[in-house]
Amino acid sequence: MAGDLQWIEGGGITSPAGFRAGAVYAGIRTYGEEPRRDVGLLVSSQPCTVAGIFSNNAVVGAPITLNRPRVATGVAQAIVANSGNANTVTGEHGNLDAARMAEVAAAHLGIAADHVLVASTGVIGRLLPMDKIEAAIASIEPAADGGMWFTRAIMTTDTVPKHHAVQVTVDGVTYTVGGTAKGSGMVHPDMATVFCFLTTDAPCELGWLRQTLREVGDLSINMVDVDMDSSTSDTMLLLANGAAGGDAIDARHPAAGPLRAAIEAVAIELARDLARDGEGARTLITVTVEGAATHEDARKAARTVTSSPLVKTMVTGRDANLGRVLMAVGRSGARVEVERASVWIGEHCAFERGAPTDVPYAMISKAMDLPEVHIRVDLGLGGESATAWGCDLTEDYIRINADYTT
Repeated sequence: MAGDLQWIEGGGITSPAGFRAGAVYAGIRTYGEEPRRDVGLLVSSQPCTVAGIFSNNAVVGAPITLNRPRVATGVAQAIVANSGNANTVTGEHGNLDAARMAEVAAAHLGIAADHVLVASTGVIGRLLPMDKIEAAIASIEPAADGGMWFTRAIMTTDTVPKHHAVQVTVDGVTYTVGGTAKGSGMVHPDMATVFCFLTTDAPCELGWLRQTLREVGDLSINMVDVDMDSSTSDTMLLLANGAAGGDAIDARHPAAGPLRAAIEAVAIELARDLARDGEGARTLITVTVEGAATHEDARKAARTVTSSPLVKTMVTGRDANLGRVLMAVGRSGARVEVERASVWIGEHCAFERGAPTDVPYAMISKAMDLPEVHIRVDLGLGGESATAWGCDLTEDYIRINADYTT
């Protein structure tokens, strides 16, 4: 038995056996850098076991309305996606358009229409240009090396594509996990925050897959904040096609732990990518809260610090205004006793048991003048910890969102 993770250079959603993808440019998304794509297909050679989690926003797009009952069956084989238009608050017309996207994709791929999931992202409140989308879908030829094109097709204000893949071998069987994600704005920890699609060629029992995705989502994608806004289109999907062979993996299978670790590793790297590429961001902020009385307290505190506009702007200005960190922890809802709490910026302990230390402000400012800033909080109340990721808040965030549709 083994279990060490091996990262695949340049890997992504088609790295696992049996998955193909492709994308074209249909002229829906008019912004973004070349090479531009805005309609994509991901398909498995055989039906997959599928698990999914979706936005908790009370306003959701037509694709989520379509996907929820389909994911509930536990079976899917393909995803058809577009960027530039979210197909949200578009009424019954939008619901019909989402269903039509699945039908056209199914006919093109030669699979069942109810095994196709739909994802749309972009501007809210506008009808899809279905003539362009239908023609685009019919022109896509999915291939084993087409994962990058699919990744580009789901990008909106993202500046870089986000994709990773890893392999793990257990008892002589090698399983591969791939993933891609998009999201730069309207990103806040409220399940599942962004688009995140994960694939694996491992055979997986449905209940185990669902529990694994919930747990992994809570440790990764659901620990990211850019701007405290939760999208209407948030979707996280995990498809397992079993192409690697062997018995279905459940909690008792020897590969359960290593495979879960592989899925978690890919999801965490994607989460870090999302935070690093936040709209207008220059700095990745990693916040670890330890010494919490409960795990939920650690999560609350870490997420509140990463989402605090005042902490974000503190990092933007490399401004050693460190009370902001304790302020955010204090309003998080976590149990806090300030006389026990300590805060580190990088390697420097800035507060110890609720009082400032004698570390010079200039040294703390210098510790924030890096591509990634580490903030660590020890609550001194227990043994639980959690990590969250965010980014600084710059003038470019305002410019990007002020000019988004005009």
